[in-house]
Amino acid sequence: MKLRNSLLLLLTATIWGVAFVAQSIGMDHVGPLTFLFARSVIAGIMLLPVVAVLRKNGAAPPPRTAAEGRRARRTLWLGGLCCGAALCAASICQQVGLLYTTVGKSGFLTACYILIVPLFGLLFGRRCGKLVWCGVALAIVGLYLLCLTDGLHIGWGDAITFCCAILFAVHILVIDHFAPRTDGVAMSCIQFFVCAAIAGVGMLLFEQPTLAAVLAAWKPILYAGALSSGVGYTLQIIGQKGVDPTVASLIMSLESVVSVLAGWLILKQAMSGRELLGCALMFAAIVLVQLPDRTAPRRKEGIEQR
Repeated sequence: MKLRNSLLLLLTATIWGVAFVAQSIGMDHVGPLTFLFARSVIAGIMLLPVVAVLRKNGAAPPPRTAAEGRRARRTLWLGGLCCGAALCAASICQQVGLLYTTVGKSGFLTACYILIVPLFGLLFGRRCGKLVWCGVALAIVGLYLLCLTDGLHIGWGDAITFCCAILFAVHILVIDHFAPRTDGVAMSCIQFFVCAAIAGVGMLLFEQPTLAAVLAAWKPILYAGALSSGVGYTLQIIGQKGVDPTVASLIMSLESVVSVLAGWLILKQAMSGRELLGCALMFAAIVLVQLPDRTAPRRKEGIEQR
């Protein structure tokens, strides 16, 4: 189960890494809020029939009592609202940050959630073993070598993007809380419509979207909506079940490696020795955190049974 979920998170990172290009191209035609609104609507609509089919086939056991059913629905909607709000805030910061900073800095600063997640975990009494902390350190160094070729100079766009990393860390921890307790696909569907509603209000207030501009960006919007959002974030929710959030964040941070490899394979962009070393350190970090760690504190029984 743990290996399967780790592979799902790796697939998520692959989809996100390739989607980085779509996000940049899409904003050549529409504003960040319009782009986020459109991709979220597509993702939510795409998941509606999936949710219907899963419920029809009895993917989840029906509640035994009416009270249990009400609690399940309340948990589902609360999870969807919290995940959607966190995802919307994080995505807005990432999209706006891309307008003012380089792709390399954005990739590095966004992936800093791999350090923020375990730090947040300490606030809730969730400690990590030595291997996980070593993996985090290796990944940070790898990301620096991979994404930052001209050094780190913090500007306005960088600050916004770092806020994005904090918010994505919150999103990961919110999923870690709700995913074992409810239907992951249904919660993902709700989170996209919540995200679309919030982004839509901002779009109408701060941007002037036109149908022509949206149609001009239909390819990147469709990819970001159907694959990056609809498939990617749903796989994240399913894959995080039973996986420590720090380990999950490390696996998903491979999106930075995938984006560089995609540029090399698809766009024929050469990779330097520095970038190759960064990729190697990132992969080493992921392998390291998958090893049995006797120094890791045991989680509570209720969490271990997820």
